[in-house]
Amino acid sequence: MFRKILVATDGSEPAEKAIDKAIAEAQRWNAELHAIYVVESGLFSSLPMDNTLEVIYSLLQKEGKETLDAAQERAGAAGVPLNTHIRQGHAGSEIIALAEELGVDLIILASHGKSGVDRLLLGSVTDYVVRHSPVTTTVVRT
Repeated sequence: MFRKILVATDGSEPAEKAIDKAIAEAQRWNAELHAIYVVESGLFSSLPMDNTLEVIYSLLQKEGKETLDAAQERAGAAGVPLNTHIRQGHAGSEIIALAEELGVDLIILASHGKSGVDRLLLGSVTDYVVRHSPVTTTVVRT
């Protein structure tokens, strides 16, 4: 039995499938559902912060909010309340940290995310979470 579920999303089609799985699990177990979107700041950590990077961060934050708002609507339509969280940092570490903070007992994420480099990065995020998660972790294959 799961009481709290955390689903990770990046707004991609595979992540939407993970959200659908999380909603179904939340319904099945009458569990509290949380979603996280991580602005992967590690990609830019070695670059000097200037206006261009501030604009990029702003756009990524906006994308994260829109992604989580859409997930919230999707969950609401299924009758499941969804709590949303935006974090900055290494995606895998942030997912694990939030899972521990919230005391979740299930993490759900997609096997990969967007295309190209993003696909490779989310694949490595998924691998990181699976290897470091202290709780049951479900990978939704797409």
